[in-house]
Amino acid sequence: MSTPIITRAGFRMLEAELDRLWRVERRETVQAVSEAAALGDRSENAEYIYGKKRLREIDRRIRYLQKRLPNLKIVDRAPDDTDKVYFAAFVEMECEAHDLERCLRLVGPDEIDPSRGWISIDSPVARKLIGRRPGDTVRLPAGDERGHLPWEIVEIRYE
Repeated sequence: MSTPIITRAGFRMLEAELDRLWRVERRETVQAVSEAAALGDRSENAEYIYGKKRLREIDRRIRYLQKRLPNLKIVDRAPDDTDKVYFAAFVEMECEAHDLERCLRLVGPDEIDPSRGWISIDSPVARKLIGRRPGDTVRLPAGDERGHLPWEIVEIRYE
């Protein structure tokens, strides 16, 4: 089971998604399925079949969000020691050996976004960063033939 913590912005995003799914997408999909069903033979009606599949996906996500949201703990303040990496930290790192820079943010599993460098607090990389300070060096997987690279933590900040 994933850690049930989230930032306030992440919680609002999930609430908005649930509202949009329930009030907009589900209604539109139900209407589209109704219209497709009225066309006749449902066994060969692609719009009907796709609509029913989409409706199941929407309902599955709605059920998940309805169960998940009440169990999430919102963390909306910085830790007492902001010189260490904890939940919601932005971590600026550099690898001098390969002239690389990287910024990661440790967030809850419901708000990960690899394109923004937001990783789950449950991930192996996050577990290596927790409790570290600027100047500390950690070895993170590079994902290629270079193996594990040494990364120095340059800056830690919280919003």
